[in-house]
Amino acid sequence: MAEHTSSSITIDAAPADVMEVIADFARYPDWTGEVKEAEVLKTDDRGRAEQVRLVMDAGAIKDDQTLAYTWTGADEVSWTLVKSQMLRSLDGSYLLRPVGDGATEVTYRLTVDVKIPMLGMIKRKAEKVIIDRALAGLKKRVESGR
Repeated sequence: MAEHTSSSITIDAAPADVMEVIADFARYPDWTGEVKEAEVLKTDDRGRAEQVRLVMDAGAIKDDQTLAYTWTGADEVSWTLVKSQMLRSLDGSYLLRPVGDGATEVTYRLTVDVKIPMLGMIKRKAEKVIIDRALAGLKKRVESGR
């Protein structure tokens, strides 16, 4: 099994409010630094995204990728890579856990395998940067009231 990188942050909002922002892919370009375009390609019978096309620009890595999403209850969403120009695989998830005073602990896990050769240490560092930026952006977006 591939190594993953994970990190957590506490957001001053209920889990449902956090998940609402996570599920609103059309707004990702507004609060994530790397996502320049997001298009929901397929939804499930509850209207949640099942496949999403993302155009990414993370400096040295620019990519057009499609991800498949799986929703587990109201507190977890995971994704896997369907297709990409730069990546061999990408698996990630957000897990939400209520904590005191109406806040939510959000844990983001990510495993990325690029098509170009890259040292494991450098890959883990890149994953950590992606996770930390995503969590900071999510926190700011949710707590600002969208």
